[in-house]
Amino acid sequence: MNYLKYILIIFPVMLYAQVKVIEQNSTPTEYLIIKGDSVPRTSINLDEVMLLHKLKFDGREDRIRYLILRRKTIKVYPYAKMAAERLDSMNTRLLRLTKNRDKRRYTKRIQKYIEGEFSEELKKMSRTEGQILVKLIHRQTGRTAFDLVKELRNGWRAFWYNTTASMFDISLKREFDPESEKEDYLIEDILQRNFQSGRLERQKPAIDFDFYDLTNKWVHQKIPE
Repeated sequence: MNYLKYILIIFPVMLYAQVKVIEQNSTPTEYLIIKGDSVPRTSINLDEVMLLHKLKFDGREDRIRYLILRRKTIKVYPYAKMAAERLDSMNTRLLRLTKNRDKRRYTKRIQKYIEGEFSEELKKMSRTEGQILVKLIHRQTGRTAFDLVKELRNGWRAFWYNTTASMFDISLKREFDPESEKEDYLIEDILQRNFQSGRLERQKPAIDFDFYDLTNKWVHQKIPE
């Protein structure tokens, strides 16, 4: 598969807390007054926590499909995350280069590095894993795999890679669209649950969407697929 080479914030003890500023050593310090106790605000360090709905399935087959999708998503997400990191590093470095020759040379070096880093693992991916990866690359970079190949190579190579991918029912032009595609919403649900558990490292997506709005659409309102 050579074509693939390339809040809710919870405050449980602060619901009815008051904030009071107290002068200490000429330095104002904010304190939280909780049931008569004064606690320095700086001493409370709370991470962002997303409230997730309880998973419910229509039947055994539905549950199995979700578990298979979860396994594949967890497998390919690190590659999409790494691709976004490499792309960001490359773009940052390119901004410092003034000569087109140096830019082409650096881009080519990064391209070879990415190929060497990912190629063997990507060859082992199944068709569905490859398509999930294409979607997640768009989620993490804001650009389709096709556009990235076109940028790093040229338009003809991008067309060729996309044509080859089509033989395996994979489009490098596919975008991550959880608002319109139920499977993409499920992928996002899987990511959020594994970010929260610590199994996957969170990386902010490059595209905008509201997970709670998506959940309300696909789960709570039961809109047909």
